[in-house]
Amino acid sequence: MILASASPVSLGLAAAAALAYAVPALAARALGAAGARRVLLLAWLLHGAQLAWGVLGSEPRFGFAPALSITVWLVLTVYAIESQLYPQMTARWALAGFGTLAILLALLFPGAHPPATGSPLLPLHWALGIAAYGLLAAAVAHGWLMQRAEDQMRHATQTVDGGVPLLTLERLMFRFLGAGFVLLTLTMLAGALFGEQLYGASYTGWRWDHKRVFTLLSWLTFGTLLAGRWWFGWRGRRAVRVLYIGAALLLLGYVGSRFVLEVLLGRVA
Repeated sequence: MILASASPVSLGLAAAAALAYAVPALAARALGAAGARRVLLLAWLLHGAQLAWGVLGSEPRFGFAPALSITVWLVLTVYAIESQLYPQMTARWALAGFGTLAILLALLFPGAHPPATGSPLLPLHWALGIAAYGLLAAAVAHGWLMQRAEDQMRHATQTVDGGVPLLTLERLMFRFLGAGFVLLTLTMLAGALFGEQLYGASYTGWRWDHKRVFTLLSWLTFGTLLAGRWWFGWRGRRAVRVLYIGAALLLLGYVGSRFVLEVLLGRVA
């Protein structure tokens, strides 16, 4: 566990970020909209500093929990930008809760040191994969916002997500989905075509393991959703359900397989 070996700076940044995330997650109403936004911004900055310290440190680690932590930070980055364009969006408490959980998981399960390889393209390959995760997670977040807004309309409880139109949320969801699908495609192609150059001696060649099977199934699911949107006009709950299925398969592909290896089997390969 990282608690025994993390540098004091990394541990302090992680603890401060987790605490800052927990405040708007638990006391958003008491803080008010402006106060919660400020605390969430502080948590986002601390989280980003902690991630940068871990990546640029002398002994970087990577695994399923750090991947989730970076993914949550990217989703919060998207939210920070969008909240300037659509101040009506109200998902701070949920995102803050995910931020706290992601940091705590990364503290408990820091992953393994990256494989020894001389390829300068390996960080790029990882960056493509994490960016794909972040964009697809942002699509899932918008799908959840859209579903929540539709439920509010159905039950006539309040205005749609504070005023953000359903069509706007849907359009943003598909834009993030399309961008994430492109990056996921590039990541899969790079791994399949240049795996030996990327991972060196640790590369064992292409095989139909759980990670590749689930990742391929998720890619097919996302591609089907985009094709259904283009040719048949899929939208609404049907589109969100298919998006959730694809996201679950993708989560099982890397995070699930790494969780089994690192936590249940105690292996780092």
